Amino acid sequence: MAENIQIGILGCMGRMGQALTEEFLKTAGITIAAGSEIASHPDIGKLIPGTNVHLADTAEHVFHEADVVIDFTPPGQTATHAALARSTETALVVGTTGMTAADHAALDRAAEAVPIMQAGNYSLGVNLMMALVRDAAKRLGTDWDIEVVEMHHRHKVDAPSGTALMLGEAAAEGRGHPLDDLRTKAREGITGERKEGTIGFSAVRGGAVIGEHDVVFASDSERLTISHRAENRGLFAAGAVKAALWLAGKGAGRYSMTDVLDLK
Repeated sequence: MAENIQIGILGCMGRMGQALTEEFLKTAGITIAAGSEIASHPDIGKLIPGTNVHLADTAEHVFHEADVVIDFTPPGQTATHAALARSTETALVVGTTGMTAADHAALDRAAEAVPIMQAGNYSLGVNLMMALVRDAAKRLGTDWDIEVVEMHHRHKVDAPSGTALMLGEAAAEGRGHPLDDLRTKAREGITGERKEGTIGFSAVRGGAVIGEHDVVFASDSERLTISHRAENRGLFAAGAVKAALWLAGKGAGRYSMTDVLDLK
């Protein structure tokens, strides 16, 4: 592991950005070198709390100052940030959810030159849950229906959540198929009977719920539910810190928390 890693945080005054800042500040071997927000943010130019670093109004500044950049910003800028990572030869940890195929392609291109870590969830518990879901789906036949149910706060803009999709992908992998081959995207109106072997998704939004995920395996005679509840955002920040420490100094490539936790 590299020593005195220079960290940059995009969107550092948002909910996750503040949690990341707090976690990095108490982690040995790490210095917060830069942080950014949108140009209209009222704190641009002021010190980021707990640091002697002034809040920047461009992502470019953060990439030029840091060894590893953390991006938990909302969807829309992932491709731009991936290109910056490549051009500045900076490692990138991505926690943005709701990404498009074009975003993933941009990360793949960047990963040809620099280390890229991307995950829909940086929780240790969720990543272990994925392994359990994959194993259950492999061992239970297609007569067991699979439904991924998630609930998040009212401000979340994408659905299903990135974590729900990760869990669906784990279930599909357990059954030996890509998720797109098995996924039921939405149900409304007269949908007809459920097709055997499909994986369904249900998204609930409301209140201040940080994140709740259930994967339900249901047969005609019994039901198995594998669940995870996030109690505070600190758990995601802690996982992202672990990922950043692991990624620093790695060679070019596309990595995930499965690599960090050696779950393969």
